Amino acid sequence: MVVRVWRQASLAQLVDRAVVATDDERIAIVVRQAGGEAILTSPDHPSGTDRIAEVAAKISGEIFMSVQGDQPFIAPEDLDALAATMRANESIEMATLAAPITDESDWANPSKVKVVCGTDGNALYFSRASIPYPRDASGVPAVARRHIGVYAYRRAFLTRFASLPMGILERIEKLEQLRALENGYAIRVVASVAPSLEVDTPEDLAQARAYASSTRRT
Repeated sequence: MVVRVWRQASLAQLVDRAVVATDDERIAIVVRQAGGEAILTSPDHPSGTDRIAEVAAKISGEIFMSVQGDQPFIAPEDLDALAATMRANESIEMATLAAPITDESDWANPSKVKVVCGTDGNALYFSRASIPYPRDASGVPAVARRHIGVYAYRRAFLTRFASLPMGILERIEKLEQLRALENGYAIRVVASVAPSLEVDTPEDLAQARAYASSTRRT
């Protein structure tokens, strides 16, 4: 699965270098055997962003992107959209992706993280709960959006993020991006061009295998 993620990231036109950051030598070996680049990191990082911060201290670059290992079908176009947003506006320190939610099962599933945004396009909150909650209606609100676990950061912001203690909301929800919001940093939310399947549960894995099998046949 990690090799798939690396291959997808390598296809993005605005990504200059695709690196797998891992604390497991076994993963690094598999990635290198597939022709990829892997960097070993500390096993003590509380989040993926902290891990990326360690990598940013070792290699050059102004904008860093984190594609989590549960994204085997991430569209290169989505990574390009995220990178383009960062390049176009130097005031954005951190950005991420989101897509509309239309399926009620996704809406109710705590494995599918939701995000609500302000009129400026920045995130107000991320949660495993169904937000915004439709008090006077039923069904999924038209503004409901699913967070896609891909982030872009500026180098200086990564350094600051890694120096911050884990936040209270981050501990409760187990969502690293809440550390940034709790400390007053903005996260720009970019519309996903081609939302992809994330593999967070055994059910997701079964869907991913079926999807991969069907695409091989076409």
